[in-house]
Amino acid sequence: MKLYQNEISSATSRVRIALALKGLTAEALPVSILGEDAESRQAAFRSVNPQGLVPALLTDGGVLITQSLAIVEYLDEVQPEPPLLPDTAEGRAQARSIALAIAAEIHALLPPRIGLHLKAAFQADADAVAAWSRHWVGEGMAAVETMIAGRRNGAFAIGDRPGIADIFLFPQAISARRMGFDLGRWPNVAEIVGRLEAIPAFLENAPAPRK
Repeated sequence: MKLYQNEISSATSRVRIALALKGLTAEALPVSILGEDAESRQAAFRSVNPQGLVPALLTDGGVLITQSLAIVEYLDEVQPEPPLLPDTAEGRAQARSIALAIAAEIHALLPPRIGLHLKAAFQADADAVAAWSRHWVGEGMAAVETMIAGRRNGAFAIGDRPGIADIFLFPQAISARRMGFDLGRWPNVAEIVGRLEAIPAFLENAPAPRK
């Protein structure tokens, strides 16, 4: 397998964590994502992934899979152990709802292309873009905290083993902490992240800080 990735990308981090938990490896194909001239914005990469986004996984069978949730679920199907989804239909739905609350409602508003558009269309400076990001992270993480608190029944987001909900929560929480948020304002999130930081698959595959 080959993984088109960027180390600062929290979406890439999700896939790298899943690969590590599964004991799988993929050849890393770095793709730059910052700035107008980023490789992700160029025709060469868009011929691979028309969305111009990372991660994208090229399977051993030559099939390209985009979107981190689809990739993580693919890995869970081809390598069932350890399972990343709960045993029950309700549990699986709950895990996906947390993952999507992060991927679709928080992270979707934060990538570099959003900042570039805010600057181009609305003359937003760096401080305004940062304030935009902090607003959506704060609002989104507060909602995720409430979602977890209302249905938590174990050491992690869903149950007593780390799974898809934690794979999506961890990179977003690390990024929030780097933005200056005290994770203690979200006690369930803070406790879960503390447990996840003790697991090498999570700690070693956290998103890298922006330089």
